[in-house]
Amino acid sequence: MSDENVIETGSETNSNYIKRMIKIGLSLLILVLLLVVFISSVMIVKEGEYKVVRQFGEIVRIEKEPGLKFKVPLIQNASTLPKKKMVYDVNEKEINTLDKKRMIIDNYAIWHIVDPDKMINNARTMIGAEARMGEFIFSVIRTELGQMNYEEIINDEQSSRGDLHKRITERVNQLLARDEFGIRVDDVRIKRTDLPDENEKTVFRNMISERESKAQEYLSKGEAAKNRIIAQTDREVTEMLSKAEAEAAQVRAEGEQEAARIYNESFSKDESFYQLYRTLESYKKTIDGETTIILPQDSPYARSLTGYFD
Repeated sequence: MSDENVIETGSETNSNYIKRMIKIGLSLLILVLLLVVFISSVMIVKEGEYKVVRQFGEIVRIEKEPGLKFKVPLIQNASTLPKKKMVYDVNEKEINTLDKKRMIIDNYAIWHIVDPDKMINNARTMIGAEARMGEFIFSVIRTELGQMNYEEIINDEQSSRGDLHKRITERVNQLLARDEFGIRVDDVRIKRTDLPDENEKTVFRNMISERESKAQEYLSKGEAAKNRIIAQTDREVTEMLSKAEAEAAQVRAEGEQEAARIYNESFSKDESFYQLYRTLESYKKTIDGETTIILPQDSPYARSLTGYFD
């Protein structure tokens, strides 16, 4: 074989090899492009989230159920919105109560998105939705607490704090539904109520003064009740003693009367004994350790003393 034939055969072999490599490269490139297109068309909707699909900036659909979803690659894109409940910490602000006291209110809200389409159309973003919700919450709280006195707000025994939170939540949801923001508040809670620094000491002094006044009132009522009880008890004791003394005097008189009757019956049976008894009784009254008696010898009293009787 001549040299020219060998060179032509080698050139043909190289050309075929290059063509084959080009075909393989194009096949791989197409495969990669298809893979990229497929991946960019697939989106995964997770539990607790919405997928908002836009085409040229306009919302074409919203995927609400979890699973594997598809979109048109390069033309449509997807963004995520939370479906779960979230906590929004409202900035503390100052309000005036019914009794003209200034208070600083710090509260929070638990909320969630119920209609992503309305939220995006009217609030644009979650930050915008929270801002509008915060404005409504402050407006409602200011109205509600503006109808209550300071003592009712801070004193759990005198206030209906549970009903207050419920009323605020319901009213905020009414305002959000009216403006179609696509969000709902589950609960609004007041976590702290404070006084401005310049008013705190004055209010505390007034509260202490009121408590001291109330304590003094209770003490006065207690002292008056004590005096009434003591007077009533003394009166009852006096009545009981008087009644007991009267009964005792009556019993004593009856006893003396009965004793006198017995004495009379006894003495009437023996006059000599009665004379002796009267003599002995007189000794008790007339004779003691310093008594000196001078009697005639024949006097009846002397005869009785010496043991002689008529």
